[in-house]
Amino acid sequence: MKMDSRVVIVEPKYDGNVGSVARVMKNFGFKELVLVKPPPLGDFCRAMASHAVDVLDNCKTVDSFEEAVKNSNIIIGTTGITGKTEDEHIRMPFFTPKELSEKLHGKRGGISLVFGREDMGLSNEEIKKCDMIVSIPTCAEYPVMNLSHAVAIILYELSEAPSGRIELAKHDDLERLYEHCHSILNQIDYPEHKRNKTLLMLRRIFGRAMLTGREVQTFRGILRKIEFHIKR
Repeated sequence: MKMDSRVVIVEPKYDGNVGSVARVMKNFGFKELVLVKPPPLGDFCRAMASHAVDVLDNCKTVDSFEEAVKNSNIIIGTTGITGKTEDEHIRMPFFTPKELSEKLHGKRGGISLVFGREDMGLSNEEIKKCDMIVSIPTCAEYPVMNLSHAVAIILYELSEAPSGRIELAKHDDLERLYEHCHSILNQIDYPEHKRNKTLLMLRRIFGRAMLTGREVQTFRGILRKIEFHIKR
């Protein structure tokens, strides 16, 4: 994949899984690995990485989700839980790996593909910070996959998505757009109990749209006009 893509693993529990992820990354031509609060990476990790020790040697270790995805154009969260739950809206709508690959076709920019903990995945708060959600279709009886197997399936599909000329907006600019939307909702006295869910829905809509920088500025220009008329 020609896009600037990084694989982020949030708080992995087992160093062997990190080594296995490094191996499948090299299988499909991905090099940038970021680990959030990983365990010590010892000999077993390097053994599981096999000929991808260079991916391990060059991986970046950080202390927070925010630091791991810094400078991304788009943040893609992964989940194995998409059924009927109390927090279903947080993990919906989702894309399959193949659908995600098709969405990224012809785009250019930095992508953070974020995987969660082996035992509980990404938290709801972390999922809320993602622009898009991807989930692998699996048997409902046992939907949660081994970490490295899930990484392999998604990277296989993304390796088929060529980059193009459509430059994605910087994520910092998208965050300013979301903050601007929040401000507008407050100014128009939008029902307070609906605000967070509505803001999450807007994040998902804009994430699926994969806005360019110019499109983000156009939206913010419209919002500034709305603010002007509200103040009048």
